[in-house]
Amino acid sequence: MLAVIDYGAGNLRSVLHALNYLGADNIRIVQSPRELKNAAKIILPGVGAFGAGMEKLRQQELIQPIRDAVWAGTPYLGICLGMQFLFERSDEMGDHEGLGLLPGRVTRFPVDMGLKVPHMGWNMLLQERPSPLMRGLAPDSYAYFVHSYYCAPADPADVITVVDYGIRFAAAVQHEQIYGVQFHPEKSQRTGLQILSNFLEL
Repeated sequence: MLAVIDYGAGNLRSVLHALNYLGADNIRIVQSPRELKNAAKIILPGVGAFGAGMEKLRQQELIQPIRDAVWAGTPYLGICLGMQFLFERSDEMGDHEGLGLLPGRVTRFPVDMGLKVPHMGWNMLLQERPSPLMRGLAPDSYAYFVHSYYCAPADPADVITVVDYGIRFAAAVQHEQIYGVQFHPEKSQRTGLQILSNFLEL
């Protein structure tokens, strides 16, 4: 069963549409711990504010079940805010605790970098190291981003893809079976469909 977690994120339907287009079967929209049981894979989409998103997961009593599933070896793909949730803390609108599945934090783009924030639009993905998630992508692949905060992993080995936007930041991460992408694969056309297909085939 492919669990797609629903905590009210606005991009849920577009993610489901992309998965259905790829022929994914046995998809379950998950809103409670009971529904998460027996998940073979987990996708956590997300847009919006970090603190509000984590609070919604807390209200649904999903935080510890997600941690337990990932610690038990269930493959996880976090999309945009779902990638940011992987880390220990975020300073978006205060100081908020994340899932803590990867060491590092989420922080705002520097105000003096001379580029528009939020970062919105298409950027080239620069591969740092090979990953099953990025299999089959052309070297000049582009993906679509919408965000004001970026992930700063504590372990550089967790970074598989970066993007240059005023600064160089992590666009995708992997640690064992834990994956995250800061961009929106569901809006990234052929590149995004390839990435989602790669996750389904893990």
